[in-house]
Amino acid sequence: MDDPPDWIAEFTVSPKQFAAHLDAVVRSGRTPVTISAIADQLAGRAPLPPRPVLLTFDDGFADLPGPTAEALAERGLPATAYLTTGAIAPGGRSLLPPAAMMTLDRAAELERSGMEIGSHTVTHAQLDTLSAKALAYELRTSKAVLEDALGHEIRHLAYPHGYNSPRVRAMSARAGYETATAVRHALSSDRDERYRIARLIVRRTHTVADIEGWLAGAGARVAPYRDGPKTIAWRWYRRARAVVHGPEFAG
Repeated sequence: MDDPPDWIAEFTVSPKQFAAHLDAVVRSGRTPVTISAIADQLAGRAPLPPRPVLLTFDDGFADLPGPTAEALAERGLPATAYLTTGAIAPGGRSLLPPAAMMTLDRAAELERSGMEIGSHTVTHAQLDTLSAKALAYELRTSKAVLEDALGHEIRHLAYPHGYNSPRVRAMSARAGYETATAVRHALSSDRDERYRIARLIVRRTHTVADIEGWLAGAGARVAPYRDGPKTIAWRWYRRARAVVHGPEFAG
């Protein structure tokens, strides 16, 4: 977007920047894959192609079908879209602040354009602060809504803003997901964990040079690695807030 809402501005790029980033992916010579290819590799079913790269898009903003999908298709770049069902389904409710969102009936259109669809929960809550009942609802209901809309199984999940914990990861597996992506601000690897696959967030301040560095395997740490003290302390702080204020938006 050229003029995004303030709450999401940090995590947006202009259409011109987006095109430049995609062109950098193409120039890198990397092979674009979807999350299923990562899953196959981590499960030992099939190797990844040489120098793979996975592009992911969270939430389901209005420009995902249309401008974003078209820019990817023009360059022959498959991708994975993780959709927040409460923000896109008729009558749904989510914790996402106001923004123009796509509608659930366009999810099949994304698949036809070359995107694989995964779940991004129902409300976009901080999953590691929820009760077991609320967490099960977020994981299972979003999966079921997408499966009903698309007519096939949804096997992959992205934690809103990457927030997870050992309990969240275990319940994600029990809910029927084969993988789950976190954030971690790190490069993934062939040793990464199936239920917290590392990703890098592209921010408005990132340049083409930053993207080129990541594509060269530089400029970020490599997963897997253990959570540090700050991450653990931040989780406990958010849990305490959730006790007082209830479920909060992950962002």
